[in-house]
Amino acid sequence: MQHGSSITAAYDPTLKKYNYDPCFQFIKPYIQSADLSIANLEVTLAGKPYSGYPQFSAPDELLVTLKDAGLDVLVTANNHCVDKGKKGLERTIAMLDSFNIPHTGTFVDETNRLNDYPLLVEKNGFKIALLNYTFSTNGLPVTKPNIVNRIDTAAIHKDLIKAKTYHADAIIVFTHWGIEYQSLPSPEQKRITEFCFNLGADLVIGAHPHVIQPMEWRKDSDKLVAYSLGNFVSGQRKRYTDGGAMLSVELQKISYTPDSTVTDIHDAGYMLQWIYKTADSNKDYYILPVQDFEKDTLGFIKDNTSRLSLKTFGKDSRTLFTTYNKNIGERKVILSSTQYFVVIAGVDSLDGKYGKEEVTTDSDGVKQVLIGPFATKDDAAEVVTTLKLIYPDKVFQIIIR
Repeated sequence: MQHGSSITAAYDPTLKKYNYDPCFQFIKPYIQSADLSIANLEVTLAGKPYSGYPQFSAPDELLVTLKDAGLDVLVTANNHCVDKGKKGLERTIAMLDSFNIPHTGTFVDETNRLNDYPLLVEKNGFKIALLNYTFSTNGLPVTKPNIVNRIDTAAIHKDLIKAKTYHADAIIVFTHWGIEYQSLPSPEQKRITEFCFNLGADLVIGAHPHVIQPMEWRKDSDKLVAYSLGNFVSGQRKRYTDGGAMLSVELQKISYTPDSTVTDIHDAGYMLQWIYKTADSNKDYYILPVQDFEKDTLGFIKDNTSRLSLKTFGKDSRTLFTTYNKNIGERKVILSSTQYFVVIAGVDSLDGKYGKEEVTTDSDGVKQVLIGPFATKDDAAEVVTTLKLIYPDKVFQIIIR
């Protein structure tokens, strides 16, 4: 989501454009580590004027960063998908298409839905069928011929039957549902989950409550549900709403005979992420992997209140998951040990906008700032290109640690 404060924070007054790369820089390597990454896009891309709550329209630059960060598919059926009416829904679809980002849940018309739904995604020899539904559009009408998939059991039944004809290795249903700010699933969420499972869905992944809810991997039937993954990024700052979880599911194929292959869930785990809003005048947003920033030895988080909030979110989330999750624990993700850093000489600070900072002095007594880490050399080079526009007289160096 992009609340008004998030949109304001993404604007770079020096470059006079929006830039979400700093916000996603720490979570990007984890998104890219997956073979297939999917997220809920809970904003419209309706163009200017941009706006946050209650009717969202985010800058197109958000898509630039989402694609660069490694998100492969976006689902769009949620209670904010018609915030800007017919124009907003159709422009959002057009922008996703222009970026070649597969998407599902909202459609220009019935022909579009018939041809492209359920969405079939193929990766590494696996075929995945994706379905997406929302409980509401906040009372706003869907203008014909546009279509927004609603949680309707008759429609879901029909769609799951069609999905089976694809002979997909897995069928995933993304649901926008539940009661906001409730940490446990509602009876309706449980009912819809069983309905989907009984009709052949393998995974049900939920959003909307703005807080995390439990996950279950039912090994006896090889089904998995995550009732709510919370807030991946948003402007909400109250306890329980200032973060979320990423769910990682590993599928495997087992061949019993040359003509008999079965796909099942090999492993599943979650990783927590917390949303940091800086306490300075910039009020910048960063998505921080909790496992990397709980100790924060370089002091990227500047104020004690934020450090305490991160720890509280981690403790609250682990307590809920430890109590209610079934067969899904926390996954400590270890990425490649090769990391890239940028060194800029003659600068005291960059206000943390481009990564953790480490201030040192070179052999001539000149102060220099080391920023990073960056997952790839290209990522570090992009930051150098941006900083050269701001500091054209400074010397930059990319190093490996």
